[in-house]
Amino acid sequence: MNVRQRTTGFSSRLFAEQALSRSAGAPLIGGNAVELLIDARAHFDAWLAAIAGARRHVFLENYIIRDDAIGKAFLDALVERAKAGVFVAVIADWAGCLGQSRAAFWQPLRDAGGQVRIYNPPRLGSSFGWVSRDHRKVLVVDGEKGFLSGVCISEKWLGDPSRDVPPWRDTGVMLRGPAVAEIEHAFADSWRETGEPLPADDRISPPAVIEDAGSVSLRLIATQPSTAGMYRLDQMVAAMATRTLWLTDAYFVGVAPYVQALSAAARDGVDVRLLVPGTSDIPMVASMSRSGYRPLLKAGIRVFEWNGSMLHAKTAVADGRWARVGSSNLNIASWLSNREIDVAIEDVGFARQLEACYEADLENATEILLSGRRSRGGNDRMRSRSPRPPRPHRAGGSSSRAAAGALRIANTVGAAITQHRVLGDTESGPVVAGALAALVLTLVAIFWPAVIAWPLALIGAWFTVNLAVSWWTLRKRRRETREDADTTSPAR
Repeated sequence: MNVRQRTTGFSSRLFAEQALSRSAGAPLIGGNAVELLIDARAHFDAWLAAIAGARRHVFLENYIIRDDAIGKAFLDALVERAKAGVFVAVIADWAGCLGQSRAAFWQPLRDAGGQVRIYNPPRLGSSFGWVSRDHRKVLVVDGEKGFLSGVCISEKWLGDPSRDVPPWRDTGVMLRGPAVAEIEHAFADSWRETGEPLPADDRISPPAVIEDAGSVSLRLIATQPSTAGMYRLDQMVAAMATRTLWLTDAYFVGVAPYVQALSAAARDGVDVRLLVPGTSDIPMVASMSRSGYRPLLKAGIRVFEWNGSMLHAKTAVADGRWARVGSSNLNIASWLSNREIDVAIEDVGFARQLEACYEADLENATEILLSGRRSRGGNDRMRSRSPRPPRPHRAGGSSSRAAAGALRIANTVGAAITQHRVLGDTESGPVVAGALAALVLTLVAIFWPAVIAWPLALIGAWFTVNLAVSWWTLRKRRRETREDADTTSPAR
């Protein structure tokens, strides 16, 4: 009989530190203070207070900055600081702000001396460049306070009290200490990607000495497109967790290697839990997420759906001593395509605080259970038994529809009472949707071929122009390099 040797805590400390540093490409930074921020109101209040107290510089980088009451409050605060002589620099994402705020929105800040840049708008010579997005949510003030989160600058995050819509559930942190300099470096890198680097200005020069602000050690993971640092870290944490791994994600679309890593941990006895939205602002992503529940549940992973308006947090906590908070979702876009920023905190006190928040969140969530049988996974000892739902009588006409309707009502009421719901047929939905979409395209192509031809022609023209511009740019660069070489080579 094989006896598995198990470590205590979050794996072996020396091995864990080396493995995590290499996988994330981020060293462990000590001497920090961390404050947990829950939901948008706490974020907005803390962010605006920090901006109001800025004396030297403000760096703001956010995926969505909307032209609404919240966006205008931030704009007014930034304009006031810029007029007071503070260096203000803002990065907003082109796709995130599309239809949310326009160039005119930023004009008052530019007039006050602030600088605003838009990340990665469509441009010639880059056919697929627009796919990469700046999904970070960052604020740094005077090199002393740094914030990172999943919260965008939009009143949507506050819900709608007039219609009894609760606020979105989101999580972030405020940092003080040496890690703030790493956030500033990440912002400077994003700024350099959008144009000229930050200028040599005394207002943004780093302090001569960075003093410790606390005792928390952490890693600042600022990922860039095609680097996959966060993906490697998530894989590593799934492999290293020995007791618990509790995940919260807004747009979970599990890829096979990561699902296998979570499943292996669950089968090894790790308490793996996944909390996702019950209703999403992007229904297609929610459907894709649900279609992947079954392999997770079969492996013994507990899956919960949030019962509020929208769950937008991206967090993880493992073994009561390691925690992650930031902007990265557990999907390909965040792992491989976007600019993201997260903080991985190695501190028992903070991890337990995040665990307590997670358990509180589960009080407002419904657990998804496999139908008719218990899972054999490592968490089986923790799973509640779920009775097999009655099979409706297959009679014809309205009686079968009435029975099916009664069953749905019974399941809904039962889920509300027990906070458990039996997993339905989640795989057939995307298949049916795909079949219907293919059928519609086929019919349109047969009867109205121009409707298909014109978009294809426009796509072809886009790629033609972009490839031609790329060829001309490369040819010009090669000619300039050859001319430089000729002028610098010694005469013969």
